[in-house]
Amino acid sequence: MTTNTTTNTTGIPVAAAVAEKNRLDFAKSAPKVFRALIGFDAAAREGLDPSLVELIQIRASHLNHCAYCLHMHTNDARKAGESEDRLHMVAVWREARHFFTEREQAALALTEAVTLVADEGVPDAAYAQAEAQFDEQELAHVLALILTINTWNRVALSTGKVAGTDERRR
Repeated sequence: MTTNTTTNTTGIPVAAAVAEKNRLDFAKSAPKVFRALIGFDAAAREGLDPSLVELIQIRASHLNHCAYCLHMHTNDARKAGESEDRLHMVAVWREARHFFTEREQAALALTEAVTLVADEGVPDAAYAQAEAQFDEQELAHVLALILTINTWNRVALSTGKVAGTDERRR
């Protein structure tokens, strides 16, 4: 494996690990599946506050170590007006609760539980906290969004996406 430097869409150099054989382009190799995932993602977001959507996606991307999605969603959050202070606190939200509403805290707790489901399942306390903050439809959409970002993280990690190369901009 060699390293080469490329430039992303904002002109920032990006060190990219180049494998002997490039990984597949998921969108081109499975277009029907890719379109279905885009549709699932769009449906999940319906009715949710855009700021909450980005916080959920950022936290799951932290937990999954998905730099590609983390870069994308922190940029999206900034464009939507999210503050740098809050973006820096997402990873440590439990120690910085005053930056987040009770509703956001509930969504972040549920995001962690669902993302790390193999560790201890989804604890009743995390579910109850979310259930107290969201009506049934909202809670279903929050869960769907958590599922979609976890899927996107796995697609990006499996196919070797490089942070800073947001392919939506092409």
